[in-house]
Amino acid sequence: MPFDLTDLSLFRHVVEAGSITHGAERAHLALAAASTRVRAMEESLGASLLVRSRTGVTPTPAGHTLLQHARTILAQAERMREDLGAYAGGHGAQLRILSNTNALTEFLPEALSAYLAGNPKISVDLEERLSDEIVGLVAEGAAEIGIVAGTVDTGSLETYPFRSDQFVVVVARDHRFATMQAIGFADVLDEDFVGLDRASALQRFLAGRAARLGRTIRLRVQLRSFDTVCRLVESGVGIGIVPETTARRASRSAEIAIIHLQDAWAVRDLTICVRSMAGLSPQARGLVAHLRKPADPGPSPESRLSRMR
Repeated sequence: MPFDLTDLSLFRHVVEAGSITHGAERAHLALAAASTRVRAMEESLGASLLVRSRTGVTPTPAGHTLLQHARTILAQAERMREDLGAYAGGHGAQLRILSNTNALTEFLPEALSAYLAGNPKISVDLEERLSDEIVGLVAEGAAEIGIVAGTVDTGSLETYPFRSDQFVVVVARDHRFATMQAIGFADVLDEDFVGLDRASALQRFLAGRAARLGRTIRLRVQLRSFDTVCRLVESGVGIGIVPETTARRASRSAEIAIIHLQDAWAVRDLTICVRSMAGLSPQARGLVAHLRKPADPGPSPESRLSRMR
């Protein structure tokens, strides 16, 4: 079976994206070229690798088997590239991180920017996923590092603490909830919501929580960031659920009220997970060590003020 690394990488991207179109984009191939490669792989194997439907693609049993081998071969090829790169005076690597919405938007940008600034030959492929999806993908070897909610079952993965935060409800200052200190998720589901795109990990998580209560979330508008959610909440478009770190920052300039969610899942201890620290590349181990460092709180308001005088 004459499969090359491009074929294997494309197939992995297609399965993980659930779409040949999106898989082709991730592999930086034209859709026609990607489709031709997948068909050629199936013809060479003599079996179907994908079940195609209007909503996307899923792997057949043969496809699952190929995916497992593809991930192993691609990981070995990447490790070989890293090891041989040292002889050329380079220590470059591409690291794949999967993260839930909270960590991706609130904590990883600062942590990664500091790490990448000091490691110019390392690049990071960062993707947003649900925490339970991340655990499965890291366990399968689809990513070196995952950042998940501390409440998710990580199985046999090695875990390390990352950051802590919690979700809160934000409402306009004149909203009827504005004077409340705390509220349950079930008690806000009659309201119109300002939220993230329905495909985002957080929005899918909240939709799942609502479904457990036999309810749905009425999304009036979908946005790309928590900060813009707070701005539209301020205008009275609807209420929002955002990390407390975002809400506190936004409240400095926006007329919003912050209400704590009483539900246990609202508290978010974020966790780093890996298959095995010993099995990681030196670059990935270095990144995990960096992420485990406590966040720099930055200068206090008083010290910033003194520097301005």
